[in-house]
Amino acid sequence: MDPDYSAQDVARCDLCKTAIAQSYCDFCHANLCKPCIGEHISDDYKKSHVIVPIQQRKSTLLYPKCETHQNKTCEYQCKDCSSFLCSRCLASKQHNQEHEFLDLEEVFSSKKEHIQTDTKELENQILPAYEDITNDLEIQIASLDGEYKKLTTEISKQREEIHREVDNAIDQMEKEIGEIKVKHHSILQKHLDEIKQVQSLMKQTLLALNEMEESNEVSATIHYSSKIEEFSKLPPKVNVSTPKFIPKQMEREELCSLIGNLTPLSTSLEERVLTSVRELLDEPEVLKTISTGHEKLRNITCLNEEQIWTSGETADIKCFNIQGVLLKTIQTKSGVWPHDIAVDRDRALLYSDCKTRIVYKVKNDQTEEIITLQGWIPFNLCVTSSGDLLVTMCSNDITQSKVVRYSGSTEKQTIQFDEEGQPLYSGGYKIKYVSENRNLDICVADWAAGAVVVVNQTGKLRFKYSGHPSPTKKKPFIPHDITTDSQSRILTSDSNNHCIHILDTDGQFLCLCDNSDLKGPYGLCVDSNDSLFVCEYHKGKVKKIRYLK
Repeated sequence: MDPDYSAQDVARCDLCKTAIAQSYCDFCHANLCKPCIGEHISDDYKKSHVIVPIQQRKSTLLYPKCETHQNKTCEYQCKDCSSFLCSRCLASKQHNQEHEFLDLEEVFSSKKEHIQTDTKELENQILPAYEDITNDLEIQIASLDGEYKKLTTEISKQREEIHREVDNAIDQMEKEIGEIKVKHHSILQKHLDEIKQVQSLMKQTLLALNEMEESNEVSATIHYSSKIEEFSKLPPKVNVSTPKFIPKQMEREELCSLIGNLTPLSTSLEERVLTSVRELLDEPEVLKTISTGHEKLRNITCLNEEQIWTSGETADIKCFNIQGVLLKTIQTKSGVWPHDIAVDRDRALLYSDCKTRIVYKVKNDQTEEIITLQGWIPFNLCVTSSGDLLVTMCSNDITQSKVVRYSGSTEKQTIQFDEEGQPLYSGGYKIKYVSENRNLDICVADWAAGAVVVVNQTGKLRFKYSGHPSPTKKKPFIPHDITTDSQSRILTSDSNNHCIHILDTDGQFLCLCDNSDLKGPYGLCVDSNDSLFVCEYHKGKVKKIRYLK
């Protein structure tokens, strides 16, 4: 049934007003029942009536009336002066014959295609980009209280170390923080309001485009002017840095100098670029194979687009270039193989050591301890977009597992239980690889549970993925490593079934990266160009795979 005519809104005949209309005059735009068709045509037999089924109404184009010749419609347009012309206008040669004339039906069809393209781009790319910007700003605004609470907490700690006389000065500084917070909020809110205003305009435009798609009104369609170029230019990103509290050593001479200073609220604009959605290839392509010489190759991480770090079940951590040339080898301090490796924002190598229960940092050939655990064993590592470090770990008695976020050596967040107090992750001395998605979700490949567990940045469970039924992949799904790409897709290795599972950001299965040459995939990473690097555990080889168009 035509959606415009539901059971509650049946089209009635425009002549008898009672019978249900089965037909439609596409010339007069009248609903007609079968008995009234003859009467309608006979009323003005000179008209070129076009009777079609009611479902095909408005299939005839509505050409504009000629302003010069009565009862004539314009089927042409002058390309040079944009005026509409009928056939008599052309024959009379009153219009400049040197001008170029366009067939309105062709122009109409071309504009319709343009409208459909604009509608698709607006719906699928530009509007979602603005929604992401809005969400980001709303998250920033929602987190302001927490960020500024940290500031006031730091100041309160400093207050405890200073004599009672400094209370008034601290109160004054807290007032200053409140004023900066209001200003910070005002800047972000102003930007958010501007973004929402543009979004509202886009939605209005989208409604208008949808109406134009359904309309056969030639004049309105011909005069359509695309706003895609205007909307495609994303607004600059407003970067407002939270002030920092800079404490000073106690000096009795000046009361205010005992407390310290607040850095001023700084604001900068960062250009945003609209990124197109890259679709998955039907058949992933192996671009490069690198033999590492590792026994039981476990881990891989990208140093940059040209170099990778790898490790296996030996104390050697090796750096290769993309051509497979060994550039450097580092030995772990304990002589035990590293459980995982990562690269931080300073391009320094990080690795976890289960024997010493320490996470090490190697830079300029110097190794330092950055995290030392008591009662817990560090496993896998992930450097986040903010520069924090996520560490998965299990308790000494191997009954509990958790993910801990560190800023430097300071613990910032622990993720262990769901909202009902139940463990998010299985216990046991099993690998739990971790990765942060572009939407800041924390994704864990829980080997023992046979599941991918994803929580949001606050630690609230979003979903669990336990594999996808396949007639050719019959062994149990046991995820090993996990990584994410620029499209917020989640990729996890399934060594048992010799494939990579690819999920969307909401945990919906997309496909299996199932190259026939891929054997025992283990460690994974994706570089800045979305090239996938896969470790083959038993072969000791790394394969660079292109899986996106």
